Amino acid sequence: MDRLGRLEAKAIDWMARNALALLRMSVGIVFLWFGLLKFFPGLSPAQDLVARTVRILTFGVVPPAISVPVLAAWECLIGLGLVTGRCLRGTLALLFLQMSGTILPLFFFPHETFTRVPFAATLEGQYIIKNMVIVSAGLVIGATVRGGALVADPGVRAPTAPKQTYAKDSERA
Repeated sequence: MDRLGRLEAKAIDWMARNALALLRMSVGIVFLWFGLLKFFPGLSPAQDLVARTVRILTFGVVPPAISVPVLAAWECLIGLGLVTGRCLRGTLALLFLQMSGTILPLFFFPHETFTRVPFAATLEGQYIIKNMVIVSAGLVIGATVRGGALVADPGVRAPTAPKQTYAKDSERA
C-alpha cells in the first residue's frame, strides 16, 4: 500500500470510530439550541409556525403559551439525550415523533412554505425540508442502539448488504 493509501486508510478508520458519536452530538446540539431559542419569545424563527401548526392539530385547544414551551422542552430533551448518549431509544422515539409534526406546515401553510408549490420552497419551507437529513441521521443513530457500528474494513459487510464490485476488484480476478 502506498503512502496515500495508508493515509486514506487511517482517515477512514478514524471516521469509522468517531463519526457516529460526532453525528449524534451534532444533531443533539441542533435540537438543544433550537429548543432553547423557543423558551425566549421572538428568538426562534419557527415559533409562529409552530404555534399555528399546534393550534390546527389541537383544534385550537392548546394555546401558543403552552405549545411553544412544551415543544421547547421536548426539543431540549432530545438534544440532551443525543449529546449525552443516554436513553437513546426514548430520545429517538421523541425525535421521530417530533419530526413527523415538523413536516405538517408544508401541507397546512403551503403558500408560506413555497413560492411555487411544490417546487420552490421559501426559507421556512427549506427549514422544514432539511429535516429529512435529521430523520436520516436519526435512522443511522438508531441502527447502533443495540451495538451496531460503522466498519472501516471493506471486507466486513452486513449480512444483508449486497456485495458491490468495483472496477479494480474485477481487474484483480
